[in-house]
Amino acid sequence: MPTDPPTDGTPANLLSPSRPADQPVRADLSAPAEPSGLADLSAPADQPVPADLSVPADPPRPGDQPVRGGLSAPADQPVRGGLSAPADQPAPADLSVPTDQPVPADLAVPADPPDPTEPLAPSGPSAPAPPRRFPLVTALATATVLTASLAAAVRVGTADVGWADLVRVLATHAGLDVEPLPPLVDSLIWDLRLPRVLMAALVGASLAVCGAVLQAVTRNALADPYLLGVSSGASTGAVTVVVLGIGAGTLGVTGGALVGALLAFGLLLLLLRRTGLDSVRIVLTGVVVGQLLTALTSLVLMASADADTTRAVTHWLLGSMAPARWDTVLVCAIVTPLGLAVAWLCSNALDGLAFGTDTAASLGIGVRHTRLLLLVVTAALTAVAVATVGAIGFVGLIVPHGVRFLVGPPHRVLLPYAALAGAVFLVWTDALARIAFAPREVPVGVITALLGVPLFLLVLRRRGEL
Repeated sequence: MPTDPPTDGTPANLLSPSRPADQPVRADLSAPAEPSGLADLSAPADQPVPADLSVPADPPRPGDQPVRGGLSAPADQPVRGGLSAPADQPAPADLSVPTDQPVPADLAVPADPPDPTEPLAPSGPSAPAPPRRFPLVTALATATVLTASLAAAVRVGTADVGWADLVRVLATHAGLDVEPLPPLVDSLIWDLRLPRVLMAALVGASLAVCGAVLQAVTRNALADPYLLGVSSGASTGAVTVVVLGIGAGTLGVTGGALVGALLAFGLLLLLLRRTGLDSVRIVLTGVVVGQLLTALTSLVLMASADADTTRAVTHWLLGSMAPARWDTVLVCAIVTPLGLAVAWLCSNALDGLAFGTDTAASLGIGVRHTRLLLLVVTAALTAVAVATVGAIGFVGLIVPHGVRFLVGPPHRVLLPYAALAGAVFLVWTDALARIAFAPREVPVGVITALLGVPLFLLVLRRRGEL
């Protein structure tokens, strides 16, 4: 027969392990009638709770956040949304959820609680879309605009040319059975205006892409195709042929300008051979080479040229599409697409170089070899352009900034748009140069400077930099 437990003289550790005899049961430690969720791990009411499995008392918690579901939280960490334990602390074994029961939605532990001090990443419909990769529809639309600009610019000039005349000339030279135009009109359209507008498109595309590439390589917003001293070298070569007559029988003005531009670029690489092609040194060395060759050009003109020769050379130096012929158009039509393709293939490298040398190197880009390749490409494009039509300023400076403002900085999209925008811009600028002071023709470089300055200021103001 069981006897009553002793009430005095009995050690405390021999009393009931569930609670002292003279202490009532706490309401928050009593076991529910039916276990549910986490409560199925507590001891039943008719069995004593062992000392090692007793539920500890709730530690103090912040007064402004209640604890849900009877689960306690550490004193120095608030409980969020009824969660029992943060992600970086394992839950106690006696409070874990059995594996055969699903975890309620309000008790799921997040992987990493967000930091309230950091801004949330945009999501949903308001999140910005990734940059487009020059879609086909946009490419066809811009190509259509360029084609329409070329056709319209052929009609612009002191002599009136109609659409029917343009179609008949193209059909005649394509071998179709149409009635040919008079030889004078046919020569005006086919030998003068068509090469001129095509040359303007090719040169405009080359200069715009060269400007965008050099602005990324040098990380200089004022970089343009003439930064490397190539334009000054071409001027020196052309003046040497025209004034001094050196190579006049074999090279001509275009050949002399091309040789001078390539020699200027070779001098630039010679001075940079031990510097690692650092962007700052590229800019400074290019300025030095350009100033040296400009001084040589002025010296030759002042020492040996007469007034007519000086006027002709000055007109050529300001840039003009008048010397364009089919042979020079063919040279540009070969060099320009190749250079643009190489530059476009280096779009990812240009994106890395725009953020600096360290960032590009961390992305696995060979900085020195990539810079050398891009400098060679831009020098070749600029040399061919300057040798054929002279130095035309502001195209390689304002067009990349304007296109970058419209489509964004990724070069995979920027370079094609810059090429098309530069082509359209120079085609219409040349058309304006033909009719602005008719019958006299203004050098196209003057018109590009007059239009380029206000456009550049407008772009800077829209970007908040002025």
